[in-house]
Amino acid sequence: MHATLDTALTTPAVRFAGVARHFGAVKAVDGVDLAIAPGEFFAMLGPSGSGKTTCLRLIAGFEQPDAGHIEIFGETVEGLPPYRRAVNTVFQDYALFPHLSVGDNVAYGLRVRGVSRTERDRLAREALAMVKLSGMEARRPAQLSGGQRQRVALARALVVRPKVLLLDEPLGALDLKLREEMQVELKGLQRALGLTFVFVTHDQGEALSMADRVAVFNDGRIVQVGPPEEVYERPATRFVAGFVGSSNVLSALEAEALGGLARPSSLRPEKIALVTGAPPEGAHAVEATVVDVSYQGPVRRITARTPAGLVLTAAVSAGAAGEVERGGKVMLAVPPDALQPMEGEA
Repeated sequence: MHATLDTALTTPAVRFAGVARHFGAVKAVDGVDLAIAPGEFFAMLGPSGSGKTTCLRLIAGFEQPDAGHIEIFGETVEGLPPYRRAVNTVFQDYALFPHLSVGDNVAYGLRVRGVSRTERDRLAREALAMVKLSGMEARRPAQLSGGQRQRVALARALVVRPKVLLLDEPLGALDLKLREEMQVELKGLQRALGLTFVFVTHDQGEALSMADRVAVFNDGRIVQVGPPEEVYERPATRFVAGFVGSSNVLSALEAEALGGLARPSSLRPEKIALVTGAPPEGAHAVEATVVDVSYQGPVRRITARTPAGLVLTAAVSAGAAGEVERGGKVMLAVPPDALQPMEGEA
């Protein structure tokens, strides 16, 4: 179930009000308003330099805002150092101490807080069991795989019982298969613990598959925030349509010519059907010349140009693509609800 935030009833886990952070002339974060619900898996998605990581660092206390207000569970945190905030961070490079055992790495934060050796060893074992690394306490980080090191970093962050866990591209160093496995494990762990996770990534697949809500960043601002399905199916702007998945971004005139409203619109490639007979009822059909065919396992991406010069990309199942070849003619059908009007061109 998605976590939701009714601000009349719930104190946000994290709240930004008009937050800005500038580095010289660069507006890394430019007037961000944001409320993250307790227990929510919240993803900050965007390209490098979009402001997402700076927002994470502002929550963590590694950066301080130049303007605006930040709260964590109702507590004002501007000026508070990281160790006085109810948060902890998992970094992409894991930042494990190579000379310490796995157990001592996990227990390090407890040691800094003055917890007794017996108690911190017990809590470290519990945290390692939580991430499926029981029995690994005596090993060194160099003896572990990338996925295991990632789990140690996660256990180290969780052992101090933060209210908010911040994850800064923690899966970026893993190979594809392991990354996909860890996505499932991270989401399962978050659900089991009921913690608020704030996850920074430039990978739209990670954000869509794990998050309850996604905030898409560009040029220091949030350009859209909502559940993954909403952000993908109904992108608000040209930038979101192009960055979150792939899309045919159409002008108002192009959208109208395909049976949509006379507004800038997004048309996802998988919404376009390849037909050989009559198009589905209500669909707008257009003949086009194939420009390129790209085989991608279960689907083929077909790029085709209409007589009016509009270039469309369709993603169809490999079986449905038949004998489509470059230079051949195809009939493309666009269902009436496939064109999603966008708020603007930004």
